[in-house]
Amino acid sequence: MAALGAVTGLGATPAPSAAQGVLQVELLEGPRAQVVEVESGHARTLPRSALPPGAREGDVVVDGRLDRELTARQAAQVRALRARLAVPVPTGLDLAAGDRLGLNSRRER
Repeated sequence: MAALGAVTGLGATPAPSAAQGVLQVELLEGPRAQVVEVESGHARTLPRSALPPGAREGDVVVDGRLDRELTARQAAQVRALRARLAVPVPTGLDLAAGDRLGLNSRRER
């Protein structure tokens, strides 16, 4: 039960304010925000009002202020990782051919 409280923020000790440490805004939903502590990877919820005005999902907050440079650097790292993990499509392979040719039509009858 204590683990559930730590994840949801219910019944746990009060979390430090958003002004402490380096946080990435993961999710903004209603009056709550889910943030991830960049150094430890721990997720927690905060009141949305604890974030600086104009904070969006994906933004990095350092000591209570938006850090646009760190946000851009982290977004570039994610783009580079996704590009490395992408599987190239062989030349001449038509991925939409299955829809046009009805390759599954026999199974659907």
